[in-house]
Amino acid sequence: MFLYKFFDYKYNIQGFSSDLFSIPHIIYIILGVILAILIGIFSRKINKDKLTLFLKILSIFVLCFEIVKITWESYYDIKTGQGFNKAGILPVYTCSLFIYTLLLSSFTKGKVREYSLSFLSTICLLSGFIGMIYCNGLNWYPFWTFGAFYSLFFHLAMFLVGVLLITSGYVKLEWRDIYRGWIPMLFLAFIAFPINYEYGGDYMLLYEAGGVPLYDKLAQFMAAHSLRWLFGMFMLVSYMILSTLVISIYKLVLYFINKKKATNVNE
Repeated sequence: MFLYKFFDYKYNIQGFSSDLFSIPHIIYIILGVILAILIGIFSRKINKDKLTLFLKILSIFVLCFEIVKITWESYYDIKTGQGFNKAGILPVYTCSLFIYTLLLSSFTKGKVREYSLSFLSTICLLSGFIGMIYCNGLNWYPFWTFGAFYSLFFHLAMFLVGVLLITSGYVKLEWRDIYRGWIPMLFLAFIAFPINYEYGGDYMLLYEAGGVPLYDKLAQFMAAHSLRWLFGMFMLVSYMILSTLVISIYKLVLYFINKKKATNVNE
């Protein structure tokens, strides 16, 4: 019998350890991968104008969903006497860029749109997939709660939007997208760095890389030697690894597809 309600806050949930890699979570991961495969199969026939309209609608929904989540969490934080949680509730996470870049790619033109699409189809895609597998929200909330649902939906949307952009041909990745997708992160980091130092937050994982194996140990080591700022810069630059990995896989798949087409023509 559940000892909690759907909208209960983490401090009100009793007798809970973690639903990370529970059966519902594993089913969620499998379904997410299946959806990505189906998108890859059917997205090539999607009209570009219809896809743009879909992205606009989704961007507005995601923004409203974030506002609802912040309001919900703030209500409980203030109610329990903790006050507004500046160190953990602000939309200044790496995944928060999904909200901003989705809006910018849907409603703007030029370089801003291009750089936003680069982020969505590289760093955002892989971050979403990683967040699906290691959904930290499940350490705080049972699977069947709003807190978990928010995190599960958000990372799934990040992953699937990235897949959709690539497989539909809406975005054609080039090596330059490694740094183009990183530029939005640089802008957000200018906000995250001072907030982290002022309130002890870990936005964008630039302060202590909490929960990230090896990186968290490196953050502790560098903090002990008064080099926490240097770790933040290292962490920021290391995000390029994600975009490099996505583009490398993309280029490799294209290579084999083109090679197969060439072979069929010669035959």
